[in-house]
Parts: sequence; structure tokens; C-alpha cells
Amino acid sequence: MKITIIGAGAIGGVVGAYLAKAGEDIQFVDINSEHVNTMNEKGLTISVKENTFTVPVKAFTMEELVKSDQELEVVFLCVKALHTKEAVKQFKHLLREDSFVVSFQNGLCEYEIAEEIGADRTVGCFINLFADYQEPGLIEYGGVGSLYIGEVNGPVTSRVEKLISLLAAWGEAKATDNILGYLWSKLSYGAVLTATATTNETIADVLDNPQYHELIVNLTREVISVAERKGIVPKSFDDWEPKVVAHSDYDGVREQLHILTKRLRGYTKTRTGIWRDLAVRKRKTEVPQQLLPVIADGRKLNLELPLTTALVQMILDIELGKRQMQIDNLDELARLSDASSVS
Repeated sequence: MKITIIGAGAIGGVVGAYLAKAGEDIQFVDINSEHVNTMNEKGLTISVKENTFTVPVKAFTMEELVKSDQELEVVFLCVKALHTKEAVKQFKHLLREDSFVVSFQNGLCEYEIAEEIGADRTVGCFINLFADYQEPGLIEYGGVGSLYIGEVNGPVTSRVEKLISLLAAWGEAKATDNILGYLWSKLSYGAVLTATATTNETIADVLDNPQYHELIVNLTREVISVAERKGIVPKSFDDWEPKVVAHSDYDGVREQLHILTKRLRGYTKTRTGIWRDLAVRKRKTEVPQQLLPVIADGRKLNLELPLTTALVQMILDIELGKRQMQIDNLDELARLSDASSVS
């Protein structure tokens, strides 16, 4: 199976490097020409706490890939959510009739991919790992999480099973017949992580602070309520228990968040990629592409999501320089959460 990884950043870089290291037929595609050149000349380095390694790889820019006119068998799409449609439009003419694309992304990008190439050529993926692109040719891998592969609507298929076997080179990938349950659970977790990115606090410090537990609960409830109204059963992963956070009493929530915080304090990556986009790279995040569809689905179901809506606007304001990243942002959201609870 020949794999083309489009987006050789945090997720694509880590997964692809482990597959290449295992001898799989992998090629990388990225818009950053310096990153591409460095990978071709020096290999791709994955910086891990106890086992840093460099693997020789083949890499292309998107322009080079398109000009090569090569057929693509399987594509792992690993670009930011906001670049999904643009990326698929650029390479879809290279797909064979039996080719398919796997969405290694945040959000519900599978639907956007399916709009371009068809649902039968789209495979769902849930991935939760902590990694960051550091510089050309170097990815920091700061925490191992879960990876599930599944058809967007349907049982586990032979192509899913083949992918699981292939991904064993990375770690313990699993097949699922409920990929949407994992994706919506990650959206609820993503909403909480996005709130932490409005400050310079670490994820663990925010989640460990009882002052923000009600905010965490209410953000989770907003997203999970939409999923459950749609008939989707949320799934737990990596010590994130969305149904516990959304539906338990506060003693149960505190206990669960303590377990999650203990896991997070063992990671070398302490803040989100969203925080890095805002604080370091000074660029737009993928938050609107992740959370606006949740808000839109909620409205269709007569569910208002005031906290999620306010959080998205807060991120947009930070991107535009209208708001600073500071703890006051979390406090503002916490006050809104209190008001929502009272009303």
C-alpha cells in the first residue's frame, strides 16, 4: 500500500515517520518548501523524550506532486481543517477509482472531503496525539494518544483492517464502527482545550483549577448535547470521559479531571497547537472550522451554545489583535458559564 501524506506537520510528520522507519512506502507532501527540502536532504527527525530518531524520506511540495502527474493510491490528509477543501481540490484528479482519503485531522473534515471525492472514497480517523512542528525537518512528539479508523457510516471494512495493520508501526491503532462517536467526543475535548489556549497557562494547570471546572463542564455539555440529539454515542479516550464530565455531579467531574491532569503532566507538550498558532506563529487557527459546524448543528436542533459561540469569537478577536492572551479571558468565560447556569 503506497501512502501519500499531505501535510507533514505534527500529525502527518509523526505518523509518516514511524511508517517510513518500518519500511512502508511513504511519501510526504507539504506547502513549506524549506521543510520539504530539509526532509529530502537530511531526513525527517522526530524528537521524542527518550528515543529521538531521523528517517530518510521522499518529500514534495504540492506543486511538485501535481506536476508529477502520479496516481495516488491512499492519501492521509493531515492539513489544518481550514485548508481541507483547497488541498483536496489540488490532488483529487490524481486519485484512481479505487483510491481513498483518510482524514487525520481535527473536526468533522470527513464531510468536506466526501463533498469533493465522494463518501465511498472517504475514511474517518480519530487521532489524539501531542506533537508540534518545530522547524524544517523536525517534529517534537510530546505525548502518545489514541488512534481509531472507521468508515464514516458503516461497519468495519477490509480497507479499515488493512490500515490498522499498517499503522501498527506507529502504535496501537484500533478499528471502530462508531468513528463519529470519537470525533464528537474530541470536539468536546477540543472546546475545552481551546479555552485553555486563550491564556498562557498550561492545559494541566487550567484543568486542575476548580475555579474553571464549571466552565469545563458547561462547554462539554454544549457540544455533547448536540451529538446526543443527533443520535451519536460519544466515546471515551485517553482519560477524557465526556459523558462523565457532561452528566456527573461535581465530585465525579473533579475526580475525572484529576485523572486526566495526571496524564497531561506526563507529556512534554504542555499547551495546545492552537496556543502555538496564536502565540508563536501568529496565524489563524482551525477553531472556527472545528466549532462553527457544532454551533450550526445545534441551532438546527434548537440548541443554543452560548459558551461555544463566545469562545469562537474570543479566538477570532485574538487572531485579529483585538484581544490579548491572558487569564482574564478564562475568567470572562467562567462568568458567562455561571450566568448560563443560573438562567
